[in-house]
Formats: sequence, C-alpha cells, structure tokens
Amino acid sequence: MRILIVEDERKIANAIKKGLEQESYAVDAVYDGDDGYAYATTEEYDLIILDRMMPGDYDGTGILKALREQDIKTPVLFLTAKDTVSDRVDGLDAGADDYLVKPFAFEELLARVRALLRRPNETLQSELSYEHLSLDTESFTALVGEQTVELTQKEFALLEYFIRNPGRVMSKDHIIQHVWDYDADILPNTVEAYVGYLRNKIDKPFKHLPDLIKTKRGFGYVFGQTKPF
Repeated sequence: MRILIVEDERKIANAIKKGLEQESYAVDAVYDGDDGYAYATTEEYDLIILDRMMPGDYDGTGILKALREQDIKTPVLFLTAKDTVSDRVDGLDAGADDYLVKPFAFEELLARVRALLRRPNETLQSELSYEHLSLDTESFTALVGEQTVELTQKEFALLEYFIRNPGRVMSKDHIIQHVWDYDADILPNTVEAYVGYLRNKIDKPFKHLPDLIKTKRGFGYVFGQTKPF
C-alpha cells in the first residue's frame, strides 16, 4: 500500500516515513503544500497523511478541498497542532477522513492508518483472506491452508495489495505505483521477479490447490478469479 506524507517539519515527516516503511508500506514524503498538491493530484495513493499548516500556495485544507473537488477520494488523515473542536470540525468538513493532533504517539497514528486503509475494501479486521490464503497485516504472517509461509517485507506488501484487489487486472506500472515509493528505481522486470518469488511460495508448493496469481498476457496480473465486466 502506498502512502503520501505532506508535512513541512522534516523531522516529523521522516520519522513517520521510516516507521511506516518498517511496517511494509511504500511511502513518499514532501515538505510543502505545493509539492503536496502536485503529488496528491498526479500520483495514485492509498492514503494521504496531511499537515494542516504549511508553506506554499496550498495549505493542507487547500490541498484537501482541491482533491475532493477533483473527485479524488483517497482517504486523508489530517495532522495538526490545532486542537480545538472547531478546528477538528473544519478539517472533517473540508473532506478529511480522520484527524490526529500533534504531538501524537506513532502507535496511534499506525492504528488510524490501518483503519483508513481497511475502509475501501470493507475489511473490518486485520485478517485478510481469499480462498485458501490468509494474511494478518499486524503480525505479518501468511498462511496457505494451515501452513505458514515465510515472506520478505516487500513480498508481503505485494501479496497484501493483491489480496485487497482480487479479480482485478493490474499492470506492472500500476503495481509499482502502489507497492513501491516514488523514489524507488523500479523496473517492470522487478515486478516480474517479485511475482515469481510469491508464486514459488504460495502457488508452486501447493499443487493440490488452484494457483492464485495468474498472468494476463499483454495486461499484467490477476489475483484470484477475474471479475466479469
């Protein structure tokens, strides 16, 4: 899952980025409102963490309003030092999905991130499952049937993205946008390699079970059964 942080305090932004990357998220961080607006409106993200007061032509509220006016429905978590009831109401009315006041504990931020990322797929628990595969996104465990499968951090991130989007045809470029961060020098061959690693762990060893990852030649990959048009 790919997250954008827009925060002018670099120490805070970089600390959040490092913490989220340790949780297997792909994270981009920018440090002013203008870059935040550019990234948020031109790149695809699964969540945006947005500071409210920033330098530039756009502050956090301006970015958020612009996103909603353009019908960009990416979940937005507001970070701000403004903690009055009216401030929170203004942020939520502007289109924010959640609101966290500084200073905050990273554990609470992480819990709110998980909650917001669950919403688009209507997944009410940290456990995700599809047919014979199940993932726990808090303990980073994967099971095929009853057997635990050991995955690297990036393999887990890729498999989580697949399982959250079953039946959807996903191009390599689309996968890169959601599983790797903006600064990562990733080529389509890298996606092929990681898909191969996953197949070697969740498909090939379990020949009595149907394969979960399929290649759609000329288009990309499908996890599970392709959705009908």
